[in-house]
Amino acid sequence: MNEPAFFETTAGPGVVGQPLNRVDGRDKVTGKAKYSAEYALPGLTYGVLKTSDIAKGRIKSIDITAAAKEPGVLAIYTHLNLPKLAKTPNDPDGKKAIGAPMGFLPLTSDVIHYAGQPVALVVADTFERATHAASLVRVAYAAEQPIATYTDPKAQLFNPDKVQDGKADGYTRRGDARAAMASAPVKLTAVYTHAINHHNPMEPGSTTAVWEAPDRLTVYESTQGVTRTQKSLATMLGLPQDQVRVVTKYLGGGFGCKGSCWPHTVLTAQAAKGVGRPVKLVLTRRQQFTSMGHREDQTQTLMLGASREGKLLSLIHEKTSTTSPWDNYAEANSKIINMLYDCPTFESHYQLARGNVMTSTFTRAPGEAPGSFAIECLMDDLAYQLNIDPIEIRLRNYAEKDPSTGRPWSSKSLRQCYARGAELFGWNKRNPKAGATRNGRLLVGMGMATASYPVHNSQGMARVRLYADGHAVVQAGATDLGTGTYTVITQVAADSLGLPPEKIRFELGDTKLPTAPNSGGSVAAGTVSSSVYMAAQDVWQRLTKVAIQDPKSPLFKAKPEDVSVEKGRLQLTKNTAKGEDFMALMKRAGMDDVEGSGQGKYGAGYETGRPGNPAGPNNNTESTGEHSMHSFGAHFCEVQVDPDLGTVRVTRWVSVHGAGRILNAKTARSQIIGGSIFGIGAALMEATLRDPHYARYTNSDLGDYHIPVNADIPEMTVEFIDEHDPFINAMGVKGIGEISMVGVSAAVANAVFHATGKRVRDLPITPDKILGTKSV
Repeated sequence: MNEPAFFETTAGPGVVGQPLNRVDGRDKVTGKAKYSAEYALPGLTYGVLKTSDIAKGRIKSIDITAAAKEPGVLAIYTHLNLPKLAKTPNDPDGKKAIGAPMGFLPLTSDVIHYAGQPVALVVADTFERATHAASLVRVAYAAEQPIATYTDPKAQLFNPDKVQDGKADGYTRRGDARAAMASAPVKLTAVYTHAINHHNPMEPGSTTAVWEAPDRLTVYESTQGVTRTQKSLATMLGLPQDQVRVVTKYLGGGFGCKGSCWPHTVLTAQAAKGVGRPVKLVLTRRQQFTSMGHREDQTQTLMLGASREGKLLSLIHEKTSTTSPWDNYAEANSKIINMLYDCPTFESHYQLARGNVMTSTFTRAPGEAPGSFAIECLMDDLAYQLNIDPIEIRLRNYAEKDPSTGRPWSSKSLRQCYARGAELFGWNKRNPKAGATRNGRLLVGMGMATASYPVHNSQGMARVRLYADGHAVVQAGATDLGTGTYTVITQVAADSLGLPPEKIRFELGDTKLPTAPNSGGSVAAGTVSSSVYMAAQDVWQRLTKVAIQDPKSPLFKAKPEDVSVEKGRLQLTKNTAKGEDFMALMKRAGMDDVEGSGQGKYGAGYETGRPGNPAGPNNNTESTGEHSMHSFGAHFCEVQVDPDLGTVRVTRWVSVHGAGRILNAKTARSQIIGGSIFGIGAALMEATLRDPHYARYTNSDLGDYHIPVNADIPEMTVEFIDEHDPFINAMGVKGIGEISMVGVSAAVANAVFHATGKRVRDLPITPDKILGTKSV
């Protein structure tokens, strides 16, 4: 089978990489952009959840009498009358069919597994009436003593075979780490704890469901993946997948909590079917804490063995965390510890305990964020013990290939990240002694940490329709989380088609469009940009066939492989004077438009084309299965600590990353800033508190769950290394959504240690912990 021809196309100097303003910006600031809860459908009704007060037990009785008499109430659904589904995650094979991490669907029995579990769904003609009626539903429980966390004496630990959605081993061994540790001249052991974190996007979970026929459902949903939600709903409702449409044109943030289908979504669809009218359900902020997952409470023990010169000899990692009564989910923290530094031996082990909690789920940089906190803090401890600069200790253990697999990197610019970050930050001015630098009475500290995030394998489709009047419509069923997908794909399409960006209309967020992956795991930009590029290649191949068969074309009878495209003009590669504009060709041929489609692959599986430089065919492509693919970077942090109050303020920040080809300098910088702020929040203030006796959250709102605000964050310096990766996809693009927060908490903690001489290993680093920790 012949490989497809590839065409270089640019609009002027090219818009990919340029800091183009967001193409959806005006719609957002003027209110034209519609989010999932903003579709004013005819006959719209409102759903409100009544949730459990207890965390474990059974429902003895539900009294809906008073609620049902309220004006405007259309229905009240409980486990006693909710219509049955074709399949639920409660079924033996349901969870696998529907997809993690839902695991359990409420309102299917009288059993209560966690506090905040839905026990009734009230539907009324106004939101206010539904809310009031829900408050009148009376539930009597037979309460039992819950287990709130793995630290509960009654909690039973077990060893999972797989963690993180079944994609990572629960036990890993490479070499004999125990023997290497026993003989290592330098040994360090430390215990790290990470508080529960909640995603808390600006837009809470919301669903608007309308049955357009007895067997045809449309759902306007706040989801990171319309296709995954479509599959889950179709499975549960017993419908063919093409009879469920999911639409997400705009998303107000996700961070992982919107990466799956959750109970409130299917309950809304069921309610809409029951009342025969559209139903809108929007989670309250408190319900957000118990309805869409969280980052689990966890403890990590990390043991490090090294030579007296600071060369790693052994790493042993153990993690314990809390999971739900029905799930085995745990972040795979050991993955980054196993690959980040050159170490001949490694061992990891996970333990879980079932608690009466909602299941945890993907939270920005799942595994890599908390795992990097442990390894990057302990690497700093090693540097201080051996009197070696923290950057130097990392360079002495620099991995020239992936230690976890033995494979070479597809690209790696970490050395350059260290060097440029240190230059921008002024690392050479740092006093190596901890606790020795002051600004008046405040202690000043400087810290840094390495960042890395893998390229997850993904693929997707796109469609491009090029019109003879010089504009194009580009389509892919992707999701823009608010990070700029509309904009960067518009740029890719513009360059691929040789058109200015204003002549491109990019459509996404609808299961009627070509299938695209979830916007999660940092795969969206790499996959969708490649699929759009490949679809554009299909367009040019089709037009080339028209040109070489047209006696009036200057390219008549030319060989397809001899034709190239520049700025929308088809021409002979070796004689560019012979050619013509695509608009002239299409008009002469009577073509109003031409449509092309393409599949983009990201990560292993991308084996054809001209990787990293979409400018022509490549006959020397290497299988990406032979390479390890990651983005890399480095964060540099300065803090000032009040020694009397224990308060910490981040005063300077520098991040430098090598992440392949950058599609938009402005949106990419924004991504890194946002992720860094996310990590600073986890480092210094974010913690959801679960009462140990009742397993209920005590701060499930944004008044008591503290997050950074503008006053907490300094001006941030962000740069990217110009990196070319020839193996990951047709565009050479890596994702940056998650690497932006990997290593952030460690950089802050390392700066706090440098300022105070106190090593705090319990996140978040709050004033009480600084004041209560002894200096090393």
